[in-house]
Amino acid sequence: MNKSKMIIALFFVFSIILGTGIANAGKQVYSTVGAGGYDLVSYHEESGPKEGTGAFVVEHDGVNYLFSSEENKETFTKNPNKYLPEYGGWCAYGASLGKKFIGDPEVSKVIDGKLYLNLNKEIQEKWEAELQKNIATADKKWDGIKGKSPGKL
Repeated sequence: MNKSKMIIALFFVFSIILGTGIANAGKQVYSTVGAGGYDLVSYHEESGPKEGTGAFVVEHDGVNYLFSSEENKETFTKNPNKYLPEYGGWCAYGASLGKKFIGDPEVSKVIDGKLYLNLNKEIQEKWEAELQKNIATADKKWDGIKGKSPGKL
């Protein structure tokens, strides 16, 4: 291959690489994992919560949920709203205070078929002390805080 053909070939390859980079520059891919990677369906099973695996993933509203089995993945896919944690997975007690704190997937409770996460066991005890009152208060406050970042509350 003569020198001019090699320069043209290198220019062509460089143009493709550069063009691909520019075309993808505005695209951002996020790997947001919901419920700390725990299988949402497993919270409703007698065996209790299990960690999910990257082999069984469902993207729902921009969040990736992991499941421990194909069966649980399919169960979630058929009715995601049944399994999604209340208050977007934020701490239930925090929501009752009009705040957003990270919900710990290992500090959870299913009540009337709904999954609630809390910050930690101490906070969960406070939440459970007046459970129905705290749920009602969080339900009322959630619409006002759900679209806000935690730092703005």
